[in-house]
Amino acid sequence: MRQANPVRGQDASSGARQTNPIPNPTKPIPQSMQFAPGNLSDKELYSKCQYYGTAARMWRQKFIGLLPEVNRRRLYEKKGFNTIFEFAFKLCGLSDKQVRLALNLRERVEDKPALKKMLENGEVSINKLARVVSIATPENEEELAEKVKVLPMSALNTLVRDEKLLQNRNTAQRIGGHEDGSQKPLFGNKCLFAQTLNFEIADDIKEQFNELHLKGIDVNELLREMLNKRREKITEEKEDIAKTIQQTTSHYISTRIQRVLKEEHGKKCSITTCKKPATVIHHTQRFSLSRNHDPRFLAPLCKEHHIIAHSVDLKYYRLIPWALSKS
Repeated sequence: MRQANPVRGQDASSGARQTNPIPNPTKPIPQSMQFAPGNLSDKELYSKCQYYGTAARMWRQKFIGLLPEVNRRRLYEKKGFNTIFEFAFKLCGLSDKQVRLALNLRERVEDKPALKKMLENGEVSINKLARVVSIATPENEEELAEKVKVLPMSALNTLVRDEKLLQNRNTAQRIGGHEDGSQKPLFGNKCLFAQTLNFEIADDIKEQFNELHLKGIDVNELLREMLNKRREKITEEKEDIAKTIQQTTSHYISTRIQRVLKEEHGKKCSITTCKKPATVIHHTQRFSLSRNHDPRFLAPLCKEHHIIAHSVDLKYYRLIPWALSKS
């Protein structure tokens, strides 16, 4: 009987579908993988490429994880190599840049045992570890270690960017004022994170603002009232829709719901720090359990934030101010 494909087959014990599992190089290569390439079908040739490619990545990562210890012992000198760079290039084809990255990472994860273990064991790409180490602390490193395992690089880039923006926001709110070099508030003396506008205000609007200000009218309060009314209008619309919501098995989201979400978020991702277009409407309450499209629990997200949302990290819902209000 022909063996299941080692890359895209079914797990014999659970029946769960696998996606690019790491092959075990300690086991003999299946007979089906030993044909001459010219005798393979397209499907067999592609499977062979997947199998060897996955194995190559895994063992390359494991080799990189050994380099800091090789360097510490100066093992490369004992084996006749002039430098750690020559050692890594001749044994594994690594560039000087990759070697420096590995050695630098080892120092930066010294007080972060979960990430340190991942580096030493070659569990994930060194580039992924390098991306998250900039926001890693002894307090959050275990959480980040789990993220590195499941998130693709694009989502990790988004996660790191979000965390840095939040850190900058918290710093700006703590500093206040502008004597330290931070920018002046747009209106009034209160320090805000978004102290500069990312769009141009029409001249006639500026003129009206100035006229109101000269007459002693609080422009901040006027704008705040306008924004509050907008928010209340959207909230009321969602509440009205929620009263008519019925359970369904269909993933179709009505035009009315899509319209109110667009009114609230435009065409962009609903994460406040994200400028990417929304590509999916995410259910903050699992659709498989709620079986409805309650707009109070829907969030337009970009591809990367949708992946992060499904990594079961509720911390990122703090960037959607209303997401946890009813959950």
